[in-house]
Amino acid sequence: MTLPQQFITIGMVVLGTLITRFLPFAVFPAGRPTPGYIRYLGKVLPAAVFGLLVVYCLRNVDLLSGSHGLPEAIAIAVVAGLHLWKRQMLLSIAGGTVCYMLLVQLVF
Repeated sequence: MTLPQQFITIGMVVLGTLITRFLPFAVFPAGRPTPGYIRYLGKVLPAAVFGLLVVYCLRNVDLLSGSHGLPEAIAIAVVAGLHLWKRQMLLSIAGGTVCYMLLVQLVF
């Protein structure tokens, strides 16, 4: 990549970041109520993203070979337990990820 191409690439990344940061404040100012469809998306998207994450993480699990999906099953149990205990999605995801990585690297 030439030097001008590098500058253009960096400029586009900066521009894209700025647009995604400031556009919501311009489109939905503080003085007006938030539209209903945006509130609806705010309710349903977290669960949808979490479901998508589960499907993505389990798509290549083979129950008939290797560890038979035990690290994944244990990590899912940890995620469910943490979420039932603390009700914090970020903690649940991070705890399950750490548990899974420790199991894969040290146990299985």
